[in-house]
Amino acid sequence: MKTLFWLSIFVLFYAYAGYPLLMWMMSCLPFARRKKNAAPYFPKVSLLISAYNEEKTIEDKILNSLSLNYPKKMLDIIVISDGSTDRTDEIVRKYEDRGVSLKCFEGRIGKTACLNKVVPVSRGHVIVFSDANSTYDKDAVKGLVANFADDKIGFVTGYTRYAVDRENETSASIGIYARIERFTKRSESKIGSCVGADGALFAIRKQLYKPLADSDINDFVIPLDIVRQGFRGVLEETAFCMEKTAGDSKGEFKRQIRITNRTLRALFKNAGLLNPITYGIFAFELFSHKVVKFLAPFFAISLVFCTTALSHAGAPYRLFLLAQVLIAALAWLGHGTSSAGIFPRVSSLCSTFATTNLAILGGWFQFVKGETYTTWSPAKR
Repeated sequence: MKTLFWLSIFVLFYAYAGYPLLMWMMSCLPFARRKKNAAPYFPKVSLLISAYNEEKTIEDKILNSLSLNYPKKMLDIIVISDGSTDRTDEIVRKYEDRGVSLKCFEGRIGKTACLNKVVPVSRGHVIVFSDANSTYDKDAVKGLVANFADDKIGFVTGYTRYAVDRENETSASIGIYARIERFTKRSESKIGSCVGADGALFAIRKQLYKPLADSDINDFVIPLDIVRQGFRGVLEETAFCMEKTAGDSKGEFKRQIRITNRTLRALFKNAGLLNPITYGIFAFELFSHKVVKFLAPFFAISLVFCTTALSHAGAPYRLFLLAQVLIAALAWLGHGTSSAGIFPRVSSLCSTFATTNLAILGGWFQFVKGETYTTWSPAKR
């Protein structure tokens, strides 16, 4: 019981703090890669904007894309409409004379299925994947593409900055987790290849794209395919986009369940990448970044049972039990409120932590049941 107690503590610490810190320390060693200042590099780029019923955001997204700091003749803007039934297609067509193309598909075939049809016919040597609700920094595409001057790099990811309502602490806590993710990817990029990409802002060499299964989560499976082909992926810290969160714990909960389900399916499908003999440091990164984090909720449950059972064994165990009760209370206070408790940010952070781990359990449940996702709907923001 004591062994399981300390193992549970280690796994939880490693998943959220230990692994990012380990990667950072390794990235400071002499063998870590340092980014070189490359000459200006402007290949032909196809910017693919996935959309479904985005009439409220698509015009702003198009105008944002047209204002990007990238040579106009070298940038194709393509909106992919997956069976939109509102005015999305109509709005996009207004900008066809400014070089914006519309690829619309009848019915709902899913984002990944749409990409399978559009990527092969895109003219760009580099493909940039985007969403209709993300607003790019003007130099985002330029920053992503510059990395492809290194012929060993197969994909480049930017990151999302979440717009935070001052009265919405849930959004603020989600932003904290996003910063931890960025910190981790930054270090991974210096050691080997970062794990996964930000679906709202990442780029690949077109020739490395492999057709995906309709249920594949594209911003995870595409990078895995590229690593399997012998290329690296890196984080570009100057490339970012702005996006509003779903705005409440319920929306984030559903999103995390969907992501967990699809990521688990991808991990099992691509389990060969966990072989360190073949894939070296990347196998370790993939195991630590994804597998351990998806096992963490089970160790959180075991920690509760172990601490309760060992509470009679001494003061340290009773203190751990008290700490868990306090975290649970803060998580409950921070759920769905903007001013819970004396420390709203702390309570909201605990709530987001609890929500995320419960969602991971929900994702496991759906995965075991065999449920899959092929389509999506824009969250209410």
